[in-house]
Amino acid sequence: MRQHLFLFVDKLSRQEKKLLFALIDILLAPIAFLASWMLLYEALPNSAFFQQFWPAAIALQALAGAATVALKLPNIRLNSYEIWGILRTGFMALLVTLAFAAFVGASTLVFPRLGIILFGLIFFPLAVGARFALLHVLLWILGAGKQRQRVIIYGAGRTGMQLLAALRNHRSIRPVAFIDDNPELRSMSVGGLPVCHSDRIAELAQRYEARRVLLAMPSVPAMKLAQIARKLQAMGMTAMSVPSFAQLVGVEKLVDTLAPIDPDKFLGRAQIEKSIPAAEETYQGKTILISGAGGSVGTALCQQLLAHKPACIVLFEISEIALYTVERALAKLANGTDVRIIPVLGSVGDGRLARAIMSKYNVDIVFHAAAYKHVPLVEANPIAGLANNVLGTRTLADAANAASVEKFVLISTDKAVRPTNIMGASKRLAELVIQDLAKRPKSTVFSIVRFGNVLGSSGSVIPLFKEQIANGEPVTLTHEDVTRFFMTIPEAARLVLLAGAFSDGNMGGGDVFVLDMGAPVKIRDLARQMIEAAGLTVRDAEHPEGDISILVTGLRPGEKLHEELLIGAKLITTPHPKILRAHEQSLTELQMASALRALRAAVSVGDAEAARNVVVAYADGYHSEERLSAAQ
Repeated sequence: MRQHLFLFVDKLSRQEKKLLFALIDILLAPIAFLASWMLLYEALPNSAFFQQFWPAAIALQALAGAATVALKLPNIRLNSYEIWGILRTGFMALLVTLAFAAFVGASTLVFPRLGIILFGLIFFPLAVGARFALLHVLLWILGAGKQRQRVIIYGAGRTGMQLLAALRNHRSIRPVAFIDDNPELRSMSVGGLPVCHSDRIAELAQRYEARRVLLAMPSVPAMKLAQIARKLQAMGMTAMSVPSFAQLVGVEKLVDTLAPIDPDKFLGRAQIEKSIPAAEETYQGKTILISGAGGSVGTALCQQLLAHKPACIVLFEISEIALYTVERALAKLANGTDVRIIPVLGSVGDGRLARAIMSKYNVDIVFHAAAYKHVPLVEANPIAGLANNVLGTRTLADAANAASVEKFVLISTDKAVRPTNIMGASKRLAELVIQDLAKRPKSTVFSIVRFGNVLGSSGSVIPLFKEQIANGEPVTLTHEDVTRFFMTIPEAARLVLLAGAFSDGNMGGGDVFVLDMGAPVKIRDLARQMIEAAGLTVRDAEHPEGDISILVTGLRPGEKLHEELLIGAKLITTPHPKILRAHEQSLTELQMASALRALRAAVSVGDAEAARNVVVAYADGYHSEERLSAAQ
């Protein structure tokens, strides 16, 4: 029978369905009149009743049909029949009641006013109830044609209730239960559905044969939602997150994936101040080239340089997309100023291009930020790392020297101090290249700026931890006791600009500028703080109910447990109390020439072992895990 009814309903056209809905009120009007008469006289209708009131029944049907069509009640879809449909039905019932009262007054019918009022009070709930009853019957009939997908709603708050209201009359989706961890809602019923604790999800899924969970908790951090979704997926269920209705229309903002982190909380020191007056005269009206301009530090350097009114900024970048991005951003910032932005696509290892750029744009100052810096990648690709970081530095520095550039500043890293990996060794060799050129007769002042990890730069732990937390995954830590020096990207850019301003060649050139970065930070503390900043808790042996665990994976090849900023202990103050100058020992001219000759030979034939031998011989303080193992 159900299947036959489904076929009948499925074949009905929209006009036929509208006619059916209109007939509801036409048929209910005389039924309501009959019920009101029975209540009024407390008797069953007899033949005299039908002889006297049949005109009234016909009149009521006509009035109900006219009012229903006039108010377009048949146009309201049953699955959309909510509060506004009820109000419109009430208005229809009122019109019919008033019209019926006028009809009785104008005719010879004898019917008390109380009976007319009873008619209206009965007709309205009958009309509304008939529609809801018809809706449930229709859903039952349609169930024969398509099985409704049973879902569990996670979150019995406002969004969950709104979602239930939206899905209750859906022809293919059927909510069966709520999940909510609020103890006040436990064992309660919301919208006719039971509210259960999250530890009963598996039980509910089996009882109701539900395999899909709708996460209706838009105010919960995305990382927490991701963790819940992962647990559900482990149970073989599908989790889908829905925003609040206010968020959908833009009244509320969508929840951010991670709360912003205040660097001052874990730098262990106050940030270097933003104003750098010493740099104003150094860069005003000058043409400045920045290699690696599309990188994190390079981009920040370009942005801060605009405030010092240079004549021109040359963006030297090997990555097309990075160059496009930084050039587009700087063009907007430089709009309305006289600063020219020149994008140059190419490698620092291209000597012809480097010399052409220096000559064409009359470059005054070079900031060399281009480098391969990801430790594991460079460790696995030593030829590429050494060619770019060492030989590329020499090529660009030679071009700057030949063009009589005023200043050349190499941006280095704390991993260059007694390096344990190829990346750090390559940066130490690059420092030696600059120190070697600084000792020779020249017109260019060469200097080096060295700092620790930059928060938020590509390849750093911050973006990695943020991604892992957002996905609800464990935060990976290489060692329980690993520490690092940290600075912010703006700090790094300001340090570079100050180093360029302070470098004067009075000490023979080749100075290394370092920032007083305070005490090193434990990476485990950083991981914990990022988890807590996301509104989550750390899961460990003492807190097994926590949200995110910290997983120790072991030190990577070439990774240090602790980093250093200085090779020697001799420090000289600068005009800035937080910036120090170190004059470190370097290779002789003959040693440097031999190192570069051997490295070029190894790179030209792709001999990684020969390239490593160059590192072992000339990168002072270099020691790898393999060498330590062999020595033992």
